[in-house]
Amino acid sequence: MFRKFVFTTAMLFGYVLVSGFSVPGDDPINIVMVGDILLHTPIEEAAANPDGSYNFDFIFENLKDEIKGADIAIVNQEVILGGKELGVSGYPAFNAPTEIGDALVNAGFDVVCHATNHALDKGKDGLINTHNYWKDNHPEIHVLGINEDEAAYQNVDIITVKNKRIAILNYTYGTNGISMPAGMPHAVDMLDEKKIISDLKFAEENAEFTIVCPHWGTEYSLGRDKNQIYWNDIFRQYGADLVLGTHPHVIEPVVFENDDTGGISNNHGGGDMLTYYSLGNFVNWTSGTGAGCANRMVGGMARVTLRTDNSGETYISSHGIEAVVCHLKKGPRGVTVYPLSSYTDEMGALNEITRQDPSFSKAYCAMLCDMIWGSGNWK
Repeated sequence: MFRKFVFTTAMLFGYVLVSGFSVPGDDPINIVMVGDILLHTPIEEAAANPDGSYNFDFIFENLKDEIKGADIAIVNQEVILGGKELGVSGYPAFNAPTEIGDALVNAGFDVVCHATNHALDKGKDGLINTHNYWKDNHPEIHVLGINEDEAAYQNVDIITVKNKRIAILNYTYGTNGISMPAGMPHAVDMLDEKKIISDLKFAEENAEFTIVCPHWGTEYSLGRDKNQIYWNDIFRQYGADLVLGTHPHVIEPVVFENDDTGGISNNHGGGDMLTYYSLGNFVNWTSGTGAGCANRMVGGMARVTLRTDNSGETYISSHGIEAVVCHLKKGPRGVTVYPLSSYTDEMGALNEITRQDPSFSKAYCAMLCDMIWGSGNWK
């Protein structure tokens, strides 16, 4: 989908800038995505109101301006929105109150990814309630990865922003061994090669740019695994331009893959593609203890800017990542996500996660980001 041209500035790990090929007056498209909204029980308790309702707005208050400022803001909604009638629950079988959806909308998200390993935690009722919630309350939101019927399964989601058609695809590696509900054989979009190839071919013919949001990888692994590499090759071969990954619950590398010429290829297979292998958790309160739990508190906000060259082709003009950290405090409204750049040593010392993993600190979080993304590439 990309058009071949020569880089006019250096390509750096975590950030790419190309200049000199945009149409004069070209209006850039700014995309952001954050990782897993993972609602463990203490987070739901922090959001509970005395009257039995919930409000999760406080989680997003420090990043809302950035989210709202994007032309396309994407989020991975890890847990199903089955609502209170199905019983609000945390790990291992999650079910969220629908108010988390209201908070996502209030924060400025436009696209919600639901294809996760927890999509069937509440079975058919959970899926139907989630469909009905979004349809009845926020029909303007693009909901990906779960399907009410076969027509939805066959659909490829393409949104139009600034007169550009952007295809966004969402798949999961599995559903924790839970079978598809009766009468809904394709309730959740899976990493199925035939389906993915078909979707990518359709996107190649009908959109200017294609994003894939796979739920993949190995939990708590800081590096990509062989299955991620396999699927990433499929995405690249059939024309994907940008991959924004979730599921490992920790951050993983950002890789810009280009062809042997070093330019951008418009060939059907093997063109340039940017992959964020895992954005980690946006919000969570893990019940785990010991080494590695601190890693789960660090996430990334992917930032990608698209522009149009003088031949009308859409390309990535810049990309980067902003580190975020989840701050935990007992009591109402005690869970908030901060940019790591504005998080303080004092806040880190008070984060409740230190009771579960004493290695947690602001310095630890920064060290982790430096190790995975490179020093200076995430601030």
